[in-house]
Amino acid sequence: MSTAVLLLAHGTPGSLDDIPAYLRNITGGRPLPDSVIEEVRHRYGLIGRSPLTDITLRQAALLQEQLGVPVYVGMRNWHPYIADVVKQMLADGITRTVALCLAPHNSRTSVGLYRSALEQAAAGALEIDFIPDWHDEPLLVAAFAERLRAALPGEPHSVLFTAHSVPCRTIASPQGEGDPYSRQTKQTAGLVARAAGLQDGDWTFAFQSQGMSGGPWLGPTVESTLDALQAAGQTRVILQPIGFVCDHVEILYDIDIAFKQYAAERGIWLARPESLNDSPTFIAALAHIARARLATTAAK
Repeated sequence: MSTAVLLLAHGTPGSLDDIPAYLRNITGGRPLPDSVIEEVRHRYGLIGRSPLTDITLRQAALLQEQLGVPVYVGMRNWHPYIADVVKQMLADGITRTVALCLAPHNSRTSVGLYRSALEQAAAGALEIDFIPDWHDEPLLVAAFAERLRAALPGEPHSVLFTAHSVPCRTIASPQGEGDPYSRQTKQTAGLVARAAGLQDGDWTFAFQSQGMSGGPWLGPTVESTLDALQAAGQTRVILQPIGFVCDHVEILYDIDIAFKQYAAERGIWLARPESLNDSPTFIAALAHIARARLATTAAK
């Protein structure tokens, strides 16, 4: 049996011209208003280009060095698409894969969609060992804590942890019953806070990047949380997204541009730690998780 590791990620458009097709992939073909498309194009234009794909491929290469087995990368919403990567794996003689979604927290709106895309692409031709979540992996927590400690200033400050919001309907619906996403994101934040030596009063949590589609999304929002911190007299905030493992538009625009501006307008200095990207501790976290599943394969 030939085994490989498959890292799954969201994907990002290669150019501004790709954005309409990219958004159609995200919505499953549902049309979006031109205003939404133009806003997304504007955000990508401000950051130049999202490095998500390049960083994910780098993470895979580093992981492959540690594991000594092939590591592939499949994207759900852009190239290299999961379906195309599965075809390549089968052509390479891979018969079993340990699949790890580069989103540590499990929700049917995120990890569940990656899993469905992979299973549909494999169509039974590939044995899949899918890892549904790894939000409490000690080395992941250590990697975030390392980045956070390096960013903490000497002056009094508050730490704001964030994770990507999801539509409330996905959590409240019968299909979403027991969806662990909200609980897991807050658990990771608490673990990172303790690992970084923070006291309970030193940090808070919010959901960021609520979508532009209709209906309520999980909160509190970053904006409302910054308002509360301002009212409490806070003037220095470190914002650490613990739901993302590399730089991309929700960090480079949402945090570095939009949230910094929102904070500055309220007299708050806001900064963030460096993203995990190719952090050796983060790569070690991926390797630790993958090795455990690969060992199970070897024992069969």
